[in-house]
Amino acid sequence: MSDANVLNLSQDAVLRYLRSLYGEKVKVQRIWRLGETSAVDVVDLKGFGYGCPYVIEFKNGEKTCRVVLETMRPGEGFGHDHFSDRAQVLIWQNSAFNKLPKHASSVDAGCFDDTGKLVSIGRCKEYFILTEFIEGKLYHIDLDRLKEIGDLSELDLNRCVALSDYLAEIHKTRHSSTGLYVRRLRDLVGHGECIMGLLDSYPKEFAYVNKSYFIDIEKACVEWRWKLKERAHRLSQVHGDFHPWNILFREGVDFTTLDRSRGEWGEPADDIAALTINYLFYSLQKYGELNGVFDRLFKLFWENYLQKTRDSEVLEVIQPFYAWRSLVVASPIWYPNLSADVRVKLLNFAQNMLQHDRFNVMDVNSYF
Repeated sequence: MSDANVLNLSQDAVLRYLRSLYGEKVKVQRIWRLGETSAVDVVDLKGFGYGCPYVIEFKNGEKTCRVVLETMRPGEGFGHDHFSDRAQVLIWQNSAFNKLPKHASSVDAGCFDDTGKLVSIGRCKEYFILTEFIEGKLYHIDLDRLKEIGDLSELDLNRCVALSDYLAEIHKTRHSSTGLYVRRLRDLVGHGECIMGLLDSYPKEFAYVNKSYFIDIEKACVEWRWKLKERAHRLSQVHGDFHPWNILFREGVDFTTLDRSRGEWGEPADDIAALTINYLFYSLQKYGELNGVFDRLFKLFWENYLQKTRDSEVLEVIQPFYAWRSLVVASPIWYPNLSADVRVKLLNFAQNMLQHDRFNVMDVNSYF
């Protein structure tokens, strides 16, 4: 068992946790791995293994009790790659075990903190995150201004390059995990926040395309998933939702990102598509095609990124990511007031992206 899958767990940590559940009369008697007969030394539980169930025997006053402490083993595949995946399963089990007749009861759900302390979360009904407050203005405000006045400044160009530089820099950090890369592709196609979930959110009666359009999109995306599964060498550090509503600029090119999503590692094309689809989106609204100030920003971003990374392969993998992001901005849920012309061109873009093996940065209008 690797060091990443073990935890140094002390008797004191177990005792304090059990007393938080049962009261101060609790005394730990012995602990052993389920299926084994010999007790573990409760004074020093070095090498407690993630994924290995342990029986804890303790006295609660005069009563002898036994509970099983169990975690999920980290590892590739089956959707358990991230600690949040494992938390999701265990929190659900804590709720669901006690609702089924003749099922072993759940006492609690909890987590280990970085000191080995056991923390109860089993009684929680909802979860939250507390983050720092960041000053700044969202990047979409810049794009709104450009759509309105069409006057490109030096600052607009510099910010575009800064965003391109940022992605080039974070994407340098690579990770070796075929299973995790394949999982991200599977999520792209089948996750509720991604392509299939988005398609299911479109109204049944949609004036612009019929059901066969969505079926064709799904089929093409499945084919792309199988095509890209061989590109696991591309697994990189990513933001996961790098769009203008998640980027806060202050003075000049100083910015902070918000709301990183769907995992630390993924396909770099995901971040590129998430941002640059907005140059296309705004340009369609202003010019009816990629033109003017947004054409300049789109090509500047791509030219800079390709120059800095030398990653021309990204042009062979970005298609399903562009299809997904195009379907987002074409959605009547997210953008109910788009003109019919813009919406149809975005839907065309999504479909046409999936029909080409290599994306042509210089001929984007042909995809509309």
